[in-house]
Amino acid sequence: MRLDRPTPLPAASFLQLMWLASPALPVGGFSYSEGLESAIENAGLASEAAVGDWLLDQLHITQARGDMALIAKAVGAWRRGDLEHVKELNDWVLHTRETSELRLQTEQMGRSLAEWLRNQHADDETALVRVRYLTGLPPTYPVAFALAAAHCGASTQQVLLAFGFGWAENMVQAALKSMPLGQSAGQRILARLAAVIPLAADHAASLMDSERQAFSPMLAILSAQHEVQYSRLFRS
Repeated sequence: MRLDRPTPLPAASFLQLMWLASPALPVGGFSYSEGLESAIENAGLASEAAVGDWLLDQLHITQARGDMALIAKAVGAWRRGDLEHVKELNDWVLHTRETSELRLQTEQMGRSLAEWLRNQHADDETALVRVRYLTGLPPTYPVAFALAAAHCGASTQQVLLAFGFGWAENMVQAALKSMPLGQSAGQRILARLAAVIPLAADHAASLMDSERQAFSPMLAILSAQHEVQYSRLFRS
């Protein structure tokens, strides 16, 4: 798949995309470390370099090949009104979450984003029809994010960049809360991630449905360990 190249967005659309990438979006992303807290506890992540390397692996191995690749397909499916494909993509997310807490995360964040969309488009019956369809699936976060992004008129590349940066910012904040790194270290880690998010977005958009994958056994082990971790700050 070749990415549609970005064109300048109208100010309102650009702000909408920034809103979706913001940690302030009320979907509860700050509640999750996606295995990072467990990796610090059980896999010896004890330095800025180690955390940065781990997050870079997560970006390329799980995000680009999984959720970002799915979002690239889901944005187009929502815009075409291809609800059958939307359901297939949503089912894929549900079936490939490898632990109970990872599945609960995508369901909770999906429901919260669907409710946000319902409030944002309360006067747009056409948009509400799709939100109702999403709610009935039940929604997962990547598919809900794709619907929200489909409304703002951004290109596929712009949507993936926003999603990738929003994920990176949440993960860096999780690291700062889980270990004594400091804000400057957090910004250096975020800079490493931001430098390669465009490559991850290009790779994600190039994958066919048959090439998308969610096989990350070490992350699944860490998530399962996190479910019974004695002391923890995050829900995953």
